[in-house]
Amino acid sequence: MSGTNAASGAAPCRFAHYFVICGIDTETGLEPDELAGENFEQSPLKRTFKSKVLAHYPENVEWNPFDQDAVNMLCMPKGLSFRTQADSREPQFHSFLITREDGSRTYGFVHTFYEEVTSPQICSAMQTLYQMHQAENPSSATPSSSSSSSMDSLASSLDEADSPSSSSCRSAACGGYDASRDTLYVSKALCLITPMPFMHGCRRFLSQMHWAVTAASPPPLPLESYVHNILYEVPLPPPGRSLKFHGVYEPIVCQRPGPGELPLADFPLGQTFTLLGVENLVQLFNCTLLEMQILLYSQDYQRLMTVAEGITTLLFPFQWQHVYVPILPASLLHFLDAPVPYLMGLQSKEGTDRSKLELPQEANLCFVDIDNHCIELPEDFPQFPNKPEFIQELSEVLLHYDISPVGGSQQALRELEDDGRNGNLGGEQLAVLELLQGNATLERLQALAKRTGVRVEALKGVGGEREGQGRRTAVEEEELRNAKLNVQLREVFASRFTTMFADYEAFVIQSAPDLESWLTNREQMHNFDKASFLSDQPEPYLPFLSHFIETQMFATFIDNKIMSQWEEKEPLLRVFDGRIDKARLYNVRAPSLRSSNYQRCTILKESAQAIEQRLMKIDHTAIHPHLLDMKIGQGKYEQGFFPKLQSDVLSVGPTNNNRWSNRTATAQRRKDRHRQQTEHLTLDNDLKEKYMQEARSLGKNLRQPKLSDLSPAVIAQTNWKFVEGLLKECRMKTKRMLVEKMGREAVELGHGEANITGLEENTLIASLCDLLERIWSHGLQVKQVSLPKLRCVCFFLPPTVSNGPERRKSESSIGMPSLRASVIQDMRHIQSMGEIKTDVGRARAWIRLSLEKKLLSQHLKQLLSRQALTKKLYKRYAFLRCEEEKEQFLFHLLSLNTVDYFCFTSVFTTIMIPYRAVIIPIKKLSNAMTTSNPWVCVSGELGDSGVRQITKNVLEMTFDCQNLGKLTTVQLGHDNSGLLAKWLVDCVMVRNEITGHTYKFPCGRWLGKGVDDGSLERVLIGELALPNADEDFGRGCRTPDMQHSPGQTRRVSITSMGGRGYKPTSAQIQEAIGEAVNSICKHFHKPEKERGSLTILLCGEVGLVGALEQFFHNGFKSARLFQKTVFVWDFVEKAVAYMESADQMGDMQETAEPLGLTCVSLCHYVSAINSSPRNIGKDGKFQLLVCLGARDRLLIQWLPLLLECPVIQQMYEESALLRDRTTVNALIAVLQTLHDFPITLEASLVKGIDL
Repeated sequence: MSGTNAASGAAPCRFAHYFVICGIDTETGLEPDELAGENFEQSPLKRTFKSKVLAHYPENVEWNPFDQDAVNMLCMPKGLSFRTQADSREPQFHSFLITREDGSRTYGFVHTFYEEVTSPQICSAMQTLYQMHQAENPSSATPSSSSSSSMDSLASSLDEADSPSSSSCRSAACGGYDASRDTLYVSKALCLITPMPFMHGCRRFLSQMHWAVTAASPPPLPLESYVHNILYEVPLPPPGRSLKFHGVYEPIVCQRPGPGELPLADFPLGQTFTLLGVENLVQLFNCTLLEMQILLYSQDYQRLMTVAEGITTLLFPFQWQHVYVPILPASLLHFLDAPVPYLMGLQSKEGTDRSKLELPQEANLCFVDIDNHCIELPEDFPQFPNKPEFIQELSEVLLHYDISPVGGSQQALRELEDDGRNGNLGGEQLAVLELLQGNATLERLQALAKRTGVRVEALKGVGGEREGQGRRTAVEEEELRNAKLNVQLREVFASRFTTMFADYEAFVIQSAPDLESWLTNREQMHNFDKASFLSDQPEPYLPFLSHFIETQMFATFIDNKIMSQWEEKEPLLRVFDGRIDKARLYNVRAPSLRSSNYQRCTILKESAQAIEQRLMKIDHTAIHPHLLDMKIGQGKYEQGFFPKLQSDVLSVGPTNNNRWSNRTATAQRRKDRHRQQTEHLTLDNDLKEKYMQEARSLGKNLRQPKLSDLSPAVIAQTNWKFVEGLLKECRMKTKRMLVEKMGREAVELGHGEANITGLEENTLIASLCDLLERIWSHGLQVKQVSLPKLRCVCFFLPPTVSNGPERRKSESSIGMPSLRASVIQDMRHIQSMGEIKTDVGRARAWIRLSLEKKLLSQHLKQLLSRQALTKKLYKRYAFLRCEEEKEQFLFHLLSLNTVDYFCFTSVFTTIMIPYRAVIIPIKKLSNAMTTSNPWVCVSGELGDSGVRQITKNVLEMTFDCQNLGKLTTVQLGHDNSGLLAKWLVDCVMVRNEITGHTYKFPCGRWLGKGVDDGSLERVLIGELALPNADEDFGRGCRTPDMQHSPGQTRRVSITSMGGRGYKPTSAQIQEAIGEAVNSICKHFHKPEKERGSLTILLCGEVGLVGALEQFFHNGFKSARLFQKTVFVWDFVEKAVAYMESADQMGDMQETAEPLGLTCVSLCHYVSAINSSPRNIGKDGKFQLLVCLGARDRLLIQWLPLLLECPVIQQMYEESALLRDRTTVNALIAVLQTLHDFPITLEASLVKGIDL
């Protein structure tokens, strides 16, 4: 480093900015720390007092001004702490950070120890305070009363558990302080403030500084030499390099990741996983990503910092954007009331119960009790994708380093090891160490050995730093282990984001011409095409991703991406984009990045080796500490006391230190090349083979060779292979999509293997979009490359193609007018969708729409029919100019017409869609005779249209509403007004005007009072209708109905054989019930994405309701000569009336209790259905009773009641199935199988029912 003062230009590259000493100010005396909230009823030794910054060097740094209040507050968050010789006085270490206004962070590392109080005024004041306390609280003189209700400023839970010897000493002292016999100690803190979190290096440096003042002999050099060296002569390690500098007794090594590696993170992640366990940590990680309020809770400040830094480190490439206070000082507890996301750490007091904490907004709070290894999660939030596999991979990494993934089980052992490294030793080992450290002769020998460079390993072995493998000590081995574990755990997390956001760049909206205009309009601009991005993601990812892309950290990430076109890339973004480019390069041929299958991290070994090589082979060595030009006689060594340093020699840097700045770039490059060769030679055989395979495969995976360097023959051959590869990929993708759509039956028929099914439909379609984009851009003229993809497609449209009028059937016939297939119309629909912001998103939406309409091959064929324009836009070798391959490509796409896709309807769920509804009467003139006001309500999987009034005597209407998804039911009715209020309807047809899907809802019944069953409203169940011949131009064929197997012929419904006059046999009825129940069972055994509509299986033409209706109609005395028609519902009502009257007369009191409750439930349900404001008719009411009974598992309880009811003898023939006990029991056994499944009913079926 060069420069002569603290503000030199090269100084920002210094390892440390400040050295700070905090403690008691003997001039101001004891000042109670009121902000710490301590109880003044406690013993004065347990109270906290204000600390002060006693000194800091240098006075100020221009680029990092010294914040005295913040540093003092964070060095000693709970102020000064006093002890006597009877108390534990083990040194403690903790770290903190300060976030500046610009978002940059400064790190602080603190070593706190106890120093004897020599000021008579302080001892006298403490004596006075204790006497006053004893006078006010006589009972406090007992040892038990002096037990602390709070922690000292830095004591962990283990430190507070005093040893038996300490307890006995405390008893001797009666838990108080007597200046005549007790020695008073007060806490003092040494702190390094650094720009980067080199936690291990700073910890060792501060520990050696403390060791220097507690040793029996003085250190080799004055302490000023070591402080001056760390402040001015130790630079930051260059990226990708390691650095060795010298402490008081031992050298210290630190390393810094290279430009393409994950950023520096020196806090031990292994400890974080040990404290919480993998399961809890992944949940905490998930809450952090979703920007919830997170409160960490521990007695130990270093644990708070370790967990906070660990969890934010794992967010790469994202960064926490909200309140971040890993150690919350007592004076800032009001921060917890902030109604914003935060990540804060709160120190717990010994014995404090979690329930006593008054925390606001706990519904959205993630509370992490670190010491007890538990976590309290918010009520409801989406889980992280592939969570079980993710936890499994993390567990394997931890087990490789002998860490339990459960957390807490090995905690005691780990804490003891940490105490050994911190100097917090106990028992025999501590006694031996104190004995040796107290021996003046041994201390002098050790100091002499340090000066001459001889290592005294025997003494270190007692202190826990025994010699490790080779020349590394135990401490160095532990640091290497932590570094390797850190980077491998972080790589697993980073790999998940690389997989999930591999294509994020395609959906970034970059519409501003320059940075200034973008910043000006930032709040009003859409920066990311969320709808299109989500439409490409695997379905299991959607709950999490839909929440995550709304967070501030994701918005900031996208902002950084947009600004990178005008400014230098933000470091995290640069690393992440580099990893995505590499992953995309190696996965050109396979859409593995699209799959919802878990992708394990493949670079764990390489990342650990990079760390180990840097720490094994030191790149740079800093200048050794040396004697300074100091005044003689100041800072005299006194054992156990940290001296007052000479500020004049620590306020300025060295006058000539250009060792680092004068190194030439040529020498550095030469060393880099030598290092790369050495690294290659030291790789193991497995890694060598892997790198060689990657190198060999690069030529195969490159998308476009550099044609200018090749001969014409090589150019032709290369392009021919590329075209063949694209065609082969198209064939494989279409086959895979067909196999996936057909499911298990395709495997049984021999099309592929079972393990290739199960991929998400979204994943496969997004992969197809990738392929089409590559085919469309292959060989495109350079001047056209930058054109947006949808606009490029529009170039192919012939000027004569227009939307044109719809082809209608003749006016004499009533039906649904046909919808003309038009490329332009489909594109207009896409361009009108405000949810899609990018051209890439619009192009993919158009592909999805064309695929759903079975027009993708036809549309592309029409676009490519203009050969003159194709020649103008594409080079000769382009895929789209290879006629034979182009025809095969279109043929493969045509094969996708054999299956039904809803990839547009199911993805863009919030868009407005026009629907056309046509009511088709049975008699041509019946509509003219209707004087009532009809209405219709269309329902689908995503919602309903609401009631839509139909103009009188008009049988066709159009309306716009939010996407309803696949249509399931139509509610059709009228208000029964006028003289001719009867309506005989054959069916209702409803069509999605964008996708062209037409649904038919059969009716075949009257609507009106006094006719049929008196219904003014009917719930019609619909299915996707077969396209007409003229509508199916160019489409080929379609998938069979979703409720049937592709090869299964449709069964004829027993309810449609001849209408009401047809009477099926008993065997046919029982068979129909069995098949209906079997269909429902099959429905629930299918994967959820392959299930059809449960409403159709319940209420459709071959559904359960129709089959049970035939069961009840068998032997039913429904029609008598000159009498009104009787319906099954009439029998149910009479049976219920009998039960209610019998109950009132007391006849039901002797009935068994379960049977009595069943009677009550049947009566309650029938009453609720009759009380409904809907006029759904008697058959509609029976349908509703069956559906509710199936949902609530009551059908099998109601059947015995109806069998035993005397009313059955009046209304059923003796041969009726319902009067046959054996048949009813068999029916109950069949219906019993439905109890294993959660049957849910659509809102359109149960509307208005209050149970």
